[in-house]
Amino acid sequence: MSHNTNQAPNGLKDDAQTASSIPESIAEGVDEEVVESNRRLFVGWQFFLFAALAVLYSGFHLVSLNVYPMETWSFRIVHIAGALILGYGLFAGARFAEDDQQASPVWLKWVSYALLAPAVYSLVQVFLMQQTLNAGAMRIDPSIETLHYGYPLMATTAAAIALSWFYRQARHRFNPADLVLMVCALASAGYLLMAFNTSMRMSTGTSFAPPGISWAAIAGSLLILELTRRVAGLALVVISAVFLTYVFAGQYLPGFLGYPGLSVQRFFSQVYTDAGILGPTTAVSSTYIILFIIFAAFLQASKVGDYFVNFAFAAAGRARGGPAKVSIFASGLMGMINGTSAGNVVSTGSLTIPLMKKVGYPARSAGAIEAAASTGGQIMPPIMGAGAFIMAEVTGIPYTEIAVAALIPAILYFASIYFMVDFEAARKGMRGMRKDEIPLFSKLVKQVYLFAPIIILIAALFMGYSVIRAGTLATASAAVVSWLSPNKMGIRSILRALQLAGTMSIQIIAVCACAGLIVGVISLTGVGARFSSLLLGLAGVSQLLALFFAMLISILLGMGMPTTAAYAVAASVVAPGLINIGIEPLVAHFFVFYFAVVSAITPPVALASYAAAGISGDNPMKTSVASFKIGLAAFIVPFMFFYSPAMLMEGSAMQIIRVGVTATLGIILLSGMVQAWFLGPVNTLQRIVMLVGAMFMIYGGIYTDIAGLAIGATLFIMQRKQHGGKAAPSTT
Repeated sequence: MSHNTNQAPNGLKDDAQTASSIPESIAEGVDEEVVESNRRLFVGWQFFLFAALAVLYSGFHLVSLNVYPMETWSFRIVHIAGALILGYGLFAGARFAEDDQQASPVWLKWVSYALLAPAVYSLVQVFLMQQTLNAGAMRIDPSIETLHYGYPLMATTAAAIALSWFYRQARHRFNPADLVLMVCALASAGYLLMAFNTSMRMSTGTSFAPPGISWAAIAGSLLILELTRRVAGLALVVISAVFLTYVFAGQYLPGFLGYPGLSVQRFFSQVYTDAGILGPTTAVSSTYIILFIIFAAFLQASKVGDYFVNFAFAAAGRARGGPAKVSIFASGLMGMINGTSAGNVVSTGSLTIPLMKKVGYPARSAGAIEAAASTGGQIMPPIMGAGAFIMAEVTGIPYTEIAVAALIPAILYFASIYFMVDFEAARKGMRGMRKDEIPLFSKLVKQVYLFAPIIILIAALFMGYSVIRAGTLATASAAVVSWLSPNKMGIRSILRALQLAGTMSIQIIAVCACAGLIVGVISLTGVGARFSSLLLGLAGVSQLLALFFAMLISILLGMGMPTTAAYAVAASVVAPGLINIGIEPLVAHFFVFYFAVVSAITPPVALASYAAAGISGDNPMKTSVASFKIGLAAFIVPFMFFYSPAMLMEGSAMQIIRVGVTATLGIILLSGMVQAWFLGPVNTLQRIVMLVGAMFMIYGGIYTDIAGLAIGATLFIMQRKQHGGKAAPSTT
C-alpha cells in the first residue's frame, strides 16, 4: 500500500486499521455440499459404507473411461445400476420422522424385510441362468424366466416402492424397503448384463425376445422413475408416465397422434437398449457428465468455487449494484460447471441474494437476478452444464464446434442481464459495496493460478484432445494446483472429492435415464416424426409461426424438469421437425437447447426462480415473472440464430464481428427499454423507439443494422443533451 509522505502518524494508523478491516474472503461455504431435504445423513459404519460405495462408483468411471474400457451396453447398465443402488441408499422416499412417535409402525419394517426373500430369490435366479448358459444352452426356458425371475422381481419392486412412500424413520437410519429396491436393481441389471452379452441381444424388439428382458426392463424402468421422483420431483415422472401411457393408448387416438400400437413385450424388450434408456442421454451421463461432475467435485474440494466468488466480488463489487453484478459473474462460472440451474441458485444465491438486498435491491429483484444468472451458466462455454454433451452425441457435431458456436449467444445473454442490473441500479440510485466490505483485488490476483484447471480444460479441448482426456487432465490439475493454495488436497481430500462426485451424480444420472425412457417412447412410436410433419405444415404457412410453436413445445416440455432432461426430450420431439423445414442441424438444436434451458425461469413452473424465492423470501410466482423479464434476451436470441447464422460463428469473420457487435448494442437498447433508463430516465415514446432500434440491430441484416445504429446514435445524443451525464448516481 502506498502512502503520502507528508501524512501524519494518525493517518498511517487509520490506513492500517482500514487495511486490517478488509476481509480476506466473504465467500465462505459456496463449495459446501448442498444436502437435500430427503437425503439421509448416516453416522458410524453406515456413513463409511456409503462413502466407500460413492468413492468406488466415481473411481469405477475414471478407470473405465481412461484405463480399462468396458463393452458399451454393459458399461451403461452398470452406470445406471450403481446410481440406483447409491440413490436408494442415500435418498428417502418419504419425509423423515422428527421423533419416535412419528416413526412408522414396526410391522412396516418386518413387511419390508419379508420382501427381501423374493428379491434375493430373483437375484439368485440370475446366477443360475448364467450357469445354464455357461453350460452350453442357447437360451433359458421362458417359463423359468417368467415364474422364477419375472414375477418375483416385479411384485417385489412394486411393493417395495409403495412401502417406501409410507415408511418414515429418523434421518440417520436406513430403510429396509430401500434395501429391497437395491437388491431389485442388482437383479434387473444382472439379467440385462447376462442377456445383452449373448446372441439374445439381437432379438430385442421382436417376438423372439426372451420374456426376462421385458421383466428386467419393466422393473428397471420403475426403479428409475421412483429414484427420479426422489431426486428431481414429480414433473419429469408425470411427463414420463404420459409418454408411457401413449405407447399403449396411442392406437386409440385420432388424427396425427394415432399409430398402430406396440405390445408390452415388444416395447419393453427394446426400451432398455440404445434405442431408449441406454441411448444418447445415458451415453452422455456415463462419460462426459460423470467426468465433469468429478471435475466440479475436485474444484469444490480445493475451494476454487469460493475463490471464483471472491474474485468476482473484488472485480465488480464496488460498481453500482455491485452484488448483483457479482452474482452474474459468479453464478455464470459456477453454473457452467455444476450443470443445474436450481442447484447453482442454492449454492451462490445464499451469499449474493442477501448482499443484493443489503445495497437496495428488493427481494424480488435479488432473487430474479440470481435465477437468471444461474440459468445462464448452462449456456456458457466451454462446459455449458451437460446439455452441450448431449447435443454433440445426438448431432455428431464435434463438441469444440458447439462450444465455439455458443460464445456470442452466451455473451448476449449475460450482457442483457448485466445492463438490466446496471440500469435498474442507476434508476433506483443504488450504491456499490464499500472498499472495506470486499476482498482486496491485489491479494486475489496473486492466486489467479486457481483458474488453471479451467484454462487447461479449454486448451486441451482446442488442442484436439478428446473431451474425456481433457476432462481428466483438468481434474488432475485441480488437485495439483491446490498444492499452491492454502487448501491442499491430500489423500483424504481426494477421497472426499470422489465421494462428493458419486453423491452429486445421482440426480443427473437418474434424470438422464428417465429422459432416455421418454426418448425411447418417441423413437419406438414415431411420435417425433408426427410432430415434424405438424411443424412442416406450419412452415408452409410461416416459418416464424413454426419456430414460435417449436419454442412453446420446448418450454412446455422443459417445465419443472432439469436442463439436461428438458433438452434431451426437446431434441427428440422438436429438433427433427425444425431440420425437416430446412433449418441447419446446429441452428435447430441450439434453438431447442436455449428454450429448454430458460424453461427454468419461465412461469408458471420455474425451478430456478422458485429456489431463488426460497432464499429471498419473496413470492415464487412473482419472482419467476421478474426473472423472465431479466432473461428476456434469451427468448429473442434463438430466433436470431435462424435469421442470422453468423451468430453461431457460421459465416465470414466480418459477418460474425458485425452481427456480434450490433446484436450486443441491440441488447443494450432492449435492456434500457425494459428498465426505462439509458443515460437517464426515458419517456414512453423513447422506449418505443428503443424497442424498434433494438429489434433492427438484433435482426442482423445489413440495412436493419444501419437503421438500428442510426436510431441508437440519435437516442444517445438526445439523452446526452437531456441529462448531460449527470443523471446516473455515483457508483460508490
